[in-house]
Amino acid sequence: MIQSSELILNPDGSVYHLNLRPEHIAHDIIFVGDQNRVEKITQFFDSIEHSAQKREFKTQTGIYKGKRLSVVSTGIGPDNIDIVLNELDALVNIDLKTRQPKEKLTSLNIIRIGTSGSLQEDIPVDSFVMSKFGLGLDNMLRSYLIDDVSIAEIEDAFVKHTNWDPKKGKPYVIKCSETLEKLIESDRIFKGITATAGGFYGPQGRVLRLNIQDEELNNKMDNFSFNETKITNLEMETAAIYGLSALLGHNALSLNAIIANRASGTFSEDPYKAVDELIAYTLNKLAEK
Repeated sequence: MIQSSELILNPDGSVYHLNLRPEHIAHDIIFVGDQNRVEKITQFFDSIEHSAQKREFKTQTGIYKGKRLSVVSTGIGPDNIDIVLNELDALVNIDLKTRQPKEKLTSLNIIRIGTSGSLQEDIPVDSFVMSKFGLGLDNMLRSYLIDDVSIAEIEDAFVKHTNWDPKKGKPYVIKCSETLEKLIESDRIFKGITATAGGFYGPQGRVLRLNIQDEELNNKMDNFSFNETKITNLEMETAAIYGLSALLGHNALSLNAIIANRASGTFSEDPYKAVDELIAYTLNKLAEK
């Protein structure tokens, strides 16, 4: 039995942070970072059956073109992903009354919709990027046993290319779900490696008043390539989503609307339109499933 100190439940039987019970979530889930973006997606739903919020974790579940979907805001960073994915998994794969893992496990389909800047000049603003791989620079996933799901070949190539400081912990690489990749892909979507940082400032190469360990890291990342696959963008969630989903047996895919291109110095004239188009594209692909 899983002890109450390990799996914390609220008085109403809901999981601690998400404030949800098993009946509150669909098996097809869209992740967003910002809680205010949840309703930017659910405004397209035909109906909403459940809404809940605790801290930055907002959830709405409803129907879109006959498909039951949930939208969950994760907040920012790999630490929040650790909370959200473990609690969602508990909702479907642990009997919350007996506190025992279920014999028959359920696989969730999780798609993250975000915004990002492109690191490559040939990926223009207003385009869509699919994360073929998540490259974790954050070290969170190293708390788990990940050797069976991580790709050491790419990890080692990246460490060598960047002369990575081992004191920061070894980066990890996880592949996206092939099932969701095939469902979502099209000629409109670029594919590449998404790097996941553990912070916004120093970990992403931003300098305010503090010097950083490697001032050239961003440039090294820009020109890294593995089998002609490049790092397309840098954010704070994808690799953690891919890693925990792979370990727990869920399907995960990360999509980003590109609103800036660092290589060309351009910014979208209408970033909200790009995000809305990615939302509509993703919803319609899920409804067809």
